Amino acid sequence: MRERTGLTSTEAAKLLGTGSGQLSNVESARFGVSPDRVRAMARAYTCSDPAFVEALVDIAADKSRGWWETFREVLPPTLLNIAELEYHSTALWSANTAHIPGLLQTTDHAREIFRQVVPEFSRSDIEHRVSHRLQRQALLDHNEPTPFRAIIHEAALRTPVGGHTVAKRQLEYLAEQSECEHITIQVIPFATGAYPGAGQNIHYLYGPVPQLDTVSLDQSHGPVLVDAEAQLEMYRILLNRMEQVALEPSKSRDFVHNLIHDL
Repeated sequence: MRERTGLTSTEAAKLLGTGSGQLSNVESARFGVSPDRVRAMARAYTCSDPAFVEALVDIAADKSRGWWETFREVLPPTLLNIAELEYHSTALWSANTAHIPGLLQTTDHAREIFRQVVPEFSRSDIEHRVSHRLQRQALLDHNEPTPFRAIIHEAALRTPVGGHTVAKRQLEYLAEQSECEHITIQVIPFATGAYPGAGQNIHYLYGPVPQLDTVSLDQSHGPVLVDAEAQLEMYRILLNRMEQVALEPSKSRDFVHNLIHDL
């Protein structure tokens, strides 16, 4: 908001009756901020979007500690951020070409994925990550589950992660989850050929308002979070294009069942 008004941090601090150092600490998330301060900042920056302001106020007012905080000492902050973003998301949308989406992985599948990381994780590091991934999945399995759309390329489905038994159970689990009303699974077969977004793993998290949407991208050094408006628009376009070339949900379910039968 401040940057869009053209105010420097020093000018904004004077308007708000605070020091520029304190304002900088708030903007960089080193200091917390109260709901009243959020509203004061929105007024000073002439923000005319009440839904956006109230969404920020709700975030500022929430002082609870989420389940992910128990992993604060053992996992990178980005993984905790993803769990928190998912927890507060109104909907989720993923596209995966090389792996099954984390929210749909079985325990054994996830454990094998983490065993392949370079440099290698210790046994305890692997178990921390597996536990964190399974707890993330809880948002798909409660009274008011978060809607989740997943686009999965055939390559990810055919890769026998963990061997025959683990791979078959993973496919069976996908087929089971695809029956849930709040989960939509679509498959992009090899026969589709080239398509927009090929080779990318995209995890789109819808916030309570569009300005709070976030995209998580898998990288070899860990997840990268992006939230710039132009980037969000690009990834929405990519996901839409990928969804258009994918099989419809019922045919995708049949596709998965056929793979199970082949195993």
